Amino acid sequence: MKIQQPSNPKRREALLKIGQNAGFALFGAFVWGAYVNVAKAGNGNILRPPGASKNDAEFIASCIKCGLCVESCPFYTLKLATPNDDTALGTPFFQPRKVPCHMCRDIPCTEACPTDALDLKRLYQPKKLEVDALEHKEPDINNATMGVAIVDSKHCVAYAGIQCDACYRACPLLDKAIKLEYKRNERTGKHGFLLPVVDSDYCTGCGMCEKACVTELPTIIVLPRSVALGKMGTNYIKGWDSLDENRLFEIKEQKNKKQKTSGSLDYLNDGDI
Repeated sequence: MKIQQPSNPKRREALLKIGQNAGFALFGAFVWGAYVNVAKAGNGNILRPPGASKNDAEFIASCIKCGLCVESCPFYTLKLATPNDDTALGTPFFQPRKVPCHMCRDIPCTEACPTDALDLKRLYQPKKLEVDALEHKEPDINNATMGVAIVDSKHCVAYAGIQCDACYRACPLLDKAIKLEYKRNERTGKHGFLLPVVDSDYCTGCGMCEKACVTELPTIIVLPRSVALGKMGTNYIKGWDSLDENRLFEIKEQKNKKQKTSGSLDYLNDGDI
């Protein structure tokens, strides 16, 4: 007859702790894997500091999450992403409705970045090129491409006929990034609308307008340029734009060069033989 050994409570407790630790490790690996997937994919609606790459996934790959840009911001605009934020953990971003970018002339956040995640060279060239534009060798915060403001005309009080120019007055590029467009009020016949219109050639995406918006939820919001803007395509030429029209001559020159290089192969059609 087998004699049953009394159970060992310490052994049972040790096995229980091993099981719990294994469960915590498995859960941690699952959570970390989720963060890694977010880091790889990025979030198309997140606003990054000035000088960031237009490709958010590229920015995330080059950002070492050191937080130096956040520390250097004098207005506490930037913050590092936490597990509650819908982007890669530890990467810098800002929310204009809370704290917009105050367009510092010395651009301390970009200056502090030790990698090319935030690069001052991306702030050299203006978004809107003039005919007599010179080569730009210094960064300018007005060349930032953090995002672009979009007006929700269905809920904006100015489009409802109520006089409001809060976003217009808050814009650091007055009469450039945001303009007021006059439109006659057909309903009353006596009053006019002053409608905010955003020019994406000048808008930096600082979010000062979104912060200043008087509505319960902002009716002018800043989105990344890759999300908010379309693309015309290279097959269209704007004849009234001298810079764009130059592309037409460049295309013709390229075709002529191709014809010259391939001319030796077309000798049978020249009538010489």
